[in-house]
Amino acid sequence: MLRFAPSPTGDMHIGNLRVALFNYIMSQKRSEPLLIRIEDTDKERNIPGKEDEILALLALFGITHEEHQLQSNNLRFHRAMALQLLHDKKAFSCFCTPEILEAKREKSKEDKIAYRYDGTCEHLTADQVIDNLAPFTIRLKKPSHSLTVRDLIKGESTFAPDDIDSFIIMRADKYPTYNFACAVDDMLSDVSLIIRGEDHLSNTPKQMAIQHALGYDRTIEYAHLPIILNNEGKKMSKRDDASSVKWLLEEGFLPAAIINYLILMGNKTPLEIFTLDEAIKWFDLTAISKSPAHFDIDKLKFINREHLRGLDPKELSRYVGFADEDIGRLAKVFLDEVSTLKELRVKIGAIFAPKIVPDEYKEGFEVLRNLTIKAPHFDDYDAYKGYLMQHSGLKGKNLFKPLRILLSGAEHGPEMGDLYTHLKNYLKEVVK
Repeated sequence: MLRFAPSPTGDMHIGNLRVALFNYIMSQKRSEPLLIRIEDTDKERNIPGKEDEILALLALFGITHEEHQLQSNNLRFHRAMALQLLHDKKAFSCFCTPEILEAKREKSKEDKIAYRYDGTCEHLTADQVIDNLAPFTIRLKKPSHSLTVRDLIKGESTFAPDDIDSFIIMRADKYPTYNFACAVDDMLSDVSLIIRGEDHLSNTPKQMAIQHALGYDRTIEYAHLPIILNNEGKKMSKRDDASSVKWLLEEGFLPAAIINYLILMGNKTPLEIFTLDEAIKWFDLTAISKSPAHFDIDKLKFINREHLRGLDPKELSRYVGFADEDIGRLAKVFLDEVSTLKELRVKIGAIFAPKIVPDEYKEGFEVLRNLTIKAPHFDDYDAYKGYLMQHSGLKGKNLFKPLRILLSGAEHGPEMGDLYTHLKNYLKEVVK
């Protein structure tokens, strides 16, 4: 089984979507089920409704799953396994207060050494623990030997016992820490491959240490995806609009194009423009670069434009608010100058909206508008243009400038013959 494990604490980031996407692709390639595990144990940060939003977004992107669970439903297992580790003396109760620990951290900073838990509570006797009524956390004992993470993208990374430390697995409120809940849940679900961002690489040896202490001996494969950088070369954050999947969709990027770009980014692919189904056939996790990937909004716009060009005209028409193949074909005429659905809607909207006409063309505009309202139907643009020239007496820019505004709502744009071809059945609406 593979798993995607988001937290319901904010909008989905493109890095999260990339992780979900790669997990889905690998689940398909390996014919293994995909689990969506909502990691909701951080009660204070959970946002109501985010779980449903996550599931809806995954469905929109075609990322289907076989199982869905809340991490909080496993709380009884987290507590039972923590108690088992205490019983087996592989973990210990820690009565150090947050204030004491913070003072020790500050002392480490002053001494310019990395902070490590000093083992104050590790060797308390059973009687000392029983006699101590203060709130306590549970810490896993520091492993006795180094742990090596074998990563399908980054290769091997070895962590010494001091790098892993005697870390907390259960907080004083008797809720598990991230690493403990994650390690236990992956055991319970028998996860075979974990794909996640490289910011989790330091968590992996801790989760391995937990599983080893619990006697879990199945080998789990790992792949830590490099971070995504913005155009300034910094890690993308919430301050970058394009980091939000919701923002990208609102801007008019197609899910298929976003998928295409996230697979292409920092990867070697046989094609530049492709569908998710096509990518599943040749996707290779080990071909992904170890280096950070740079997010290029202009590249995404190019890819989006190509996917818009590939849409069925009727489907594209629905995206811009109509249900007619002619409007879909009309929208494609504008794809030489725009690249998103939001931009297309502006172009198509201007055609059917009241026109703003510069003073110098107002008189000619009204003449052409009245003639068009009364004109017979012309299949051919040249015949329509000839009719207007004959009955208006206008020519040159005095004809074509107001005519373009009449047909498109703009002074510049595609060839008017191309516009007319797809608008001729809507002319009365266009010039109303």
